[in-house]
Amino acid sequence: MNITFHGAAREVTGSCFMVETTDTRFLVDCGMIQGGRNPAARNRKPFAFDPESIDFVLLTHAHIDHSGLLPKLTRAGFRGPIHTTVATADLLGVMLPDSAHIQERDAERAVRHAKSARAGKNDTLTPLYTVKDAEECLAQVQAVDYDHRFAPGVGVKCRFRDAGHILGSAIIEIWITEHGQTTKLVFSGDLGQPGRPIIRDPTPIEDADILVIESTYGNRKHKDPTATENELVEILETTLERGNVIIPAFAVGRTQEILYHLHRLTRTGRLTGLKVVVDSPMATAVTRITQQHLELFDENARSLAGWHALGKDLPFLHFTSSVEESMALNQIRSGAIIVSASGMCTAGRILHHLRHNLPRRDCSVMIAGFQAEGTLGRRLVDGADRVRIFGRDIRVRAAVHTVGGLSAHADQPALLNWVAKFRKPPAQIFVVHGEADAAQAFAERLGAEGTWNVSVPEPGQRVQCNAEATPACA
Repeated sequence: MNITFHGAAREVTGSCFMVETTDTRFLVDCGMIQGGRNPAARNRKPFAFDPESIDFVLLTHAHIDHSGLLPKLTRAGFRGPIHTTVATADLLGVMLPDSAHIQERDAERAVRHAKSARAGKNDTLTPLYTVKDAEECLAQVQAVDYDHRFAPGVGVKCRFRDAGHILGSAIIEIWITEHGQTTKLVFSGDLGQPGRPIIRDPTPIEDADILVIESTYGNRKHKDPTATENELVEILETTLERGNVIIPAFAVGRTQEILYHLHRLTRTGRLTGLKVVVDSPMATAVTRITQQHLELFDENARSLAGWHALGKDLPFLHFTSSVEESMALNQIRSGAIIVSASGMCTAGRILHHLRHNLPRRDCSVMIAGFQAEGTLGRRLVDGADRVRIFGRDIRVRAAVHTVGGLSAHADQPALLNWVAKFRKPPAQIFVVHGEADAAQAFAERLGAEGTWNVSVPEPGQRVQCNAEATPACA
C-alpha cells in the first residue's frame, strides 16, 4: 500500500491524499488551495495523477479546502462515487455550485479586463470549472451515516466517525486488506475543539496502524471558553456605540457558531439590543441546512434552539436577500454586527464591508477563524496598516481582534489528548494540514510523548506502508 500526499502537506489548505493498494486507487479529500503564493495558478495545474484512474473518493467534510476541486476532478474524467456523511452531502449541494459560480464570475471578470491578444490567451479567461461541472459532480455523491461500515472498493472497508469540526465533518477509519494482511488507516480530517457549542466533541478512536492527523493549531493553545466569551463581550460593548463590528466568517460552521454565541449572551443578559446581519447567501442556506440536522447538535445547542423557537428576547437578526440590501449595509455608521463571507477575506461581500469600515477608528474587525498565509485576513492579523481591496489602497484604522477561542480546529492540547485515547497507538503518524512551523512543532510534541514514528511529509511525497514493518511506512 502507498500513500501520496498531494495536498495539505506543510500547508493548511488543499487537502488531498491518494491511497493505492494492489486492487484499488482512491482519494481522501480533493480540496482547493486557499492563500499562499499563486493559489489560482496552483489550483489550475493538472492533477499529479490520472483522474480516470481513481476508483472513488472519501470526503472528510464540506469546507472548500477539502472539497473544492471535486468538480475539477469530475471535469478531468473521474467517474467514481464520492462517499461522505449525510450532512456533508447536503452542504455540498450549496457549496460546490456556489464555488463554481465564483469560478465563472472570475473568468468573466478576467475577460472584461483582457486588453491584449497575449492576455486573451491566459487560461484564467476560462473558469476552473462550471456550475454544470459542479452539478455533474454532485450526482456522484453518495451519503453514508456516521458509524456505518461500508465497502467502497475491493479489499477496502470504511467508517465515518464524528470529527466535531463542522456539521457533517468526519474522521475516516479505513481497513485495507492485501495478501491476507489487514492494515488500518485513520485520517483525522479536521478535528474540532472539545467543549465547543453546537457540534459534538470529536469521537475517540480505539486503534490504528497508520494515522494521518491535522495540525492547523499544532503549535498553540486556544483561550478557554470563559475568556473567549469575555473577549467577545468586550469587543462588542466597546465598539457598537460608535462603530460597527465586522466579522469575516466561514459560511459553514463559523457563522452558525457566532450566532449561537450572540443568542446565548443575549439569553443570559450579558448583551442587549444587538443588531446582527448575516450578509452571505451561502451562509443563509447553510444555516437552514444546519437547522435540519438537530440530531447532530450537542445538548446545549438543542436547548438553545428550543429557546430560539419561542421567539422571545432574541437579538435582532436579519439575513440579507439581495445585493441592494448588502450595499445598503455600508451606509450604517454604528451599532451593526455584520457577519459575512469569505472567512479568510479572499472574496465575496466581506471585501465591501472591510473597504468601508477598515478606515474608521470607531469600528472593529473580529477574526474568528484560521487565516492562511497570503490571504487578506492573514495580513490583517499580522498588523498591516494598509491593504489592497478592489485595486484600492485602504488604510487600516479599525481595531483588528483575533478571537482564537472561536476556532473550529482543535488546539495542540486537544490534538494530543485525542491521540492519547488510542488503546492501540499508531505505529506511524503523518502530520499534515498545518503550516510548516505548526506541523513540525506538533510532530515534535508527539515524538516526545509516544513511542510511535512521526513525520511531516513533503508536498507530493509518496510512502510505502506495511503494518507489520518497523517503521510502518518508508
